[in-house]
Amino acid sequence: MNSKEEELLDGQDEAADGDDVQNSTWTPALLAITAQLPLPISPAQVQQISPSALAYLGDAIYELHVRMFYLVPQQRSETYHRLVVAQVRAETQALHLRSLTPHLRSNELEIVRRGRNAAARHPKRVDPGIYQQATSLETLIGYLYLTDYQRLTELLQKIHLEK
Repeated sequence: MNSKEEELLDGQDEAADGDDVQNSTWTPALLAITAQLPLPISPAQVQQISPSALAYLGDAIYELHVRMFYLVPQQRSETYHRLVVAQVRAETQALHLRSLTPHLRSNELEIVRRGRNAAARHPKRVDPGIYQQATSLETLIGYLYLTDYQRLTELLQKIHLEK
């Protein structure tokens, strides 16, 4: 871990006093640590990654973001699980995508479109349109994680998670 990452993580102890401060510092610290890929991926290589693969990555990053959000204050494991599941379900992700859409740039809207079109199969319990929107959000998150994690941080902070 380099000194910049250590500074970000050291600031977490100080930020634990206020939810707004804490939530605004966790995401940059998390992304600074996780943004170091084992092998650098060029922009050309990122363009070759399928929307489904980007959504697969985005799903993991989004769930990690949500888990970090609910980490403080300390709670029982069952409570963590219930809170996280409520935020990572397709219906909630679709709502988050709709709230972010006005803030998206044209290239991000194109990634969202690619993600929507890639979501051909869906679980039986979920409306196909909702599932497409959720997959679109995950695709966007995966894409931004690989290409512009500062922008990803900015957008994740615009998502309003319920405490």
